[in-house]
Amino acid sequence: MLLTDPEVESSLLISSDEGATYQKYRLNFYIHSLLFHPKQEDWILAYSQDQKLFSSVEFGRRWLLLHEGVTPNRFYWSMMGNGRDPDLVHLEARTVDGYAQYITCKMQNCSEATRSKPFPGYIDHNSLIVQGDYVFVQLTSGGRPHYYVSYRRSPFAQMKLPKYSLPKDMHVISTDENQVFAAVQEWNQNDTYNLYISDTRGIYFTLALENVKSSQGLEGNVMIDLYEVAGIKGMFLANKKIDNQVKTFITYNKGRDWSLLQAPHTDLRGNPIHCLLPYCSLHLHLKVSDNPYTSGNIASRDTAPSIIVASGNIGTELSDNDISMFVTSDAGNTWRQIFEEEHSVLYLDQGGVLVAMKHTSLPIRHLWLSFDEGRSWSKYSFTSLPLFVDGVLGEPGEETLIMTVFGHFSHRSEWQLVKVDYKSIFDRRCAEEDYRPWQLHSQGEACIMGAKRIYRKRKSEKKCMQGKYAGAMTWEPCLCTEADFDCDYGYERHSNGQCLPAFWYNPSSVSKDCSLGQSYLNSTGYRKVVSNNCTGGVRERLTAKAQQCPGRAPQGLRVLTADGRLTAGQGHNVTFLLQLDEVRASPALELLFEMQNVNPPLLLQIIIIILKFRGSQAKISKFGITVLY
Repeated sequence: MLLTDPEVESSLLISSDEGATYQKYRLNFYIHSLLFHPKQEDWILAYSQDQKLFSSVEFGRRWLLLHEGVTPNRFYWSMMGNGRDPDLVHLEARTVDGYAQYITCKMQNCSEATRSKPFPGYIDHNSLIVQGDYVFVQLTSGGRPHYYVSYRRSPFAQMKLPKYSLPKDMHVISTDENQVFAAVQEWNQNDTYNLYISDTRGIYFTLALENVKSSQGLEGNVMIDLYEVAGIKGMFLANKKIDNQVKTFITYNKGRDWSLLQAPHTDLRGNPIHCLLPYCSLHLHLKVSDNPYTSGNIASRDTAPSIIVASGNIGTELSDNDISMFVTSDAGNTWRQIFEEEHSVLYLDQGGVLVAMKHTSLPIRHLWLSFDEGRSWSKYSFTSLPLFVDGVLGEPGEETLIMTVFGHFSHRSEWQLVKVDYKSIFDRRCAEEDYRPWQLHSQGEACIMGAKRIYRKRKSEKKCMQGKYAGAMTWEPCLCTEADFDCDYGYERHSNGQCLPAFWYNPSSVSKDCSLGQSYLNSTGYRKVVSNNCTGGVRERLTAKAQQCPGRAPQGLRVLTADGRLTAGQGHNVTFLLQLDEVRASPALELLFEMQNVNPPLLLQIIIIILKFRGSQAKISKFGITVLY
């Protein structure tokens, strides 16, 4: 699909034969952006320059208007884990009176009668986020933003941060593995954010890392210096600001524990590097490129779970000077320096081949290849004439060995496309004996996220084509230890490692908020890290237990007579009014008894029965009714 120049006309050119021929389809709107469905290749959403959203189920050959007044970049395909409603579209739209609403509708039927408004009322402009099983909206009241989440399309609930947190901005970083990573900027922060991690529903958040560095993108968007490593769940890198110095930290268990990166022991020439933790360490730039044709400062792939390539420096803090390229082939435990200048690095053949191209404003004709996870590099020529390189693109697909370089020979020449195919480098496909097992670990600790994981890796001395990646070979669960548990909401870790109630949190408040006949989770102060696979061990002791809500004494009990008098003559009818206010459980309860010739003890017995029904204990004494709380 090609889009014509909007200054000339508004049309789509569509080819079904890999570009040999094209057919033109004229449009009655001007396209600003397109959003393709992740799984249905013919389904497209088109956003027009006048803020209208259109849908097509025929790869752009026909279009249907879905909605007008849609907020830019706030429209999403429904991509829940269970694959439910693949044709549902989520969007944020402006009402006639200028407010914003969250709307869902089917891509082929979005009439007023069929639209749904999952969040009651209006939301803040530009606040809708739909990511996997989660939907987030923001609503400002009283000058403070309040954040709401819906998990698996359940009713919205307000997200709960620690009571002392006064957020002024929030960004959802990740919703992988049924957990939300959110970066929150507190009232006293300017260029840093605090990282919070949630329970499965995305409601209760605990602090994972403070003062993570942030910066402004070219379009004014906020970028958080946090990187999720592909292929290894629970592994993140973050740049944290400490006393005006920025340092790089790594976690293998979703933010429960963080540590500095050990610098390489030698440089490119084999000279020793004297860099002792915690005074000196390796620091990495964690910016990911928005441009698909240029690489960012760091790269990893799902199909090469142990390999990370990044630019950075060695020293006391992260610096923009003396930048080198580094690689790890054991998931961040040890690092090697590979270049003294910045390079773009591509992964080919499931990471079996690394391709590096120098960042430079000068024309180049060479690139570098590594077949042993960055340990050694060979120089290859990819063009006869030096080329000003504008970008590099790896072909999609699991077994590809093709990359495309595009640029120009001079500032006046047309763009050139150079296709590089590496198949001829290999003379055979890999066999089973070309692989070896490799166990994921963190500085020798093999139990990561509650399991021992052994991956299949090609032996570094074997130069064969991998083809389709086999993934993790085996894994087995570990016994649960306290290292597999984080502090629950309302609890903080003290110097002795225990999770104890924070100063602002009253653990008994949970039981007070539930009603008789229901149950609640009585927290031990710990919660297992989401997606952690450990079993046994301390799991039973640290896991929250379901308990029945306790009975509570009724509040606001009043006994009156219909005529307001507290005396009555013998043989006369008396109408008693019994009023009972039940806080939180139910509205005021008013019962009316009309009795003839009822003696006082019997009336007291009736009141006691009511009290017991409401969950209290009571007994008669000579002074009347005694309620036992």
